[in-house]
Amino acid sequence: MTQENLMLKIARERYTTKHYNGKKIPRAQLNELLEILRLTPSSVNSQPWQFILVSTDEAKQKVAEALPDFNKERVLMASDVIFFAVPEKITEEHFKALLDKEIADGRYLKAEIAEGLDAGRRYFSGLHMGSVEETVSWETAQVYIALGFALFAAAGMGIDSTALEGVDFEKLDEILQLRRRGLRSVVGISLGYRRPDDSNATRPKSRLELADILTEFK
Repeated sequence: MTQENLMLKIARERYTTKHYNGKKIPRAQLNELLEILRLTPSSVNSQPWQFILVSTDEAKQKVAEALPDFNKERVLMASDVIFFAVPEKITEEHFKALLDKEIADGRYLKAEIAEGLDAGRRYFSGLHMGSVEETVSWETAQVYIALGFALFAAAGMGIDSTALEGVDFEKLDEILQLRRRGLRSVVGISLGYRRPDDSNATRPKSRLELADILTEFK
């Protein structure tokens, strides 16, 4: 099987898991998935996110208080859950940390290049920082890139997943004590292995035809 066909196979076979069997993901695999999250691209390399890992039964019980009944099992029986949070404001410290890391990683051969790209990042980010709501909205768009990376990577690793939007995020922020850190949770993902009787696994995938959603501009 070619790599191209493998990617297509993963896309065709991946589905949203409704019922987990409680089996734990090997920690080495989970660490690989976390590294994939770290490597997620973002607009102007802004990396405006924090990932909160929930793995213990005790921690899962706590965060389940912020979930409606239909989603509780998808956390309690999952191996691990990751919540994605964004800052209410991108700080000077964050901009400096980004630049320092890029320089340390050898991205720039000349100081003036680093200064120019840093200025560009600050300018473009500033276009989306008129208010807390605007900032969070722009950052959330970046988070969904990370979510997509995690969903696809997990499927490629044989790990089942569920994107979690059915959450009382204000309640979750209280439980995780995020607001005191200037953060807001925006989405989550539960990870693990499906139960044999998970009905969603046997349903055919349904998507609109490509002709219905693709327009070629010439």
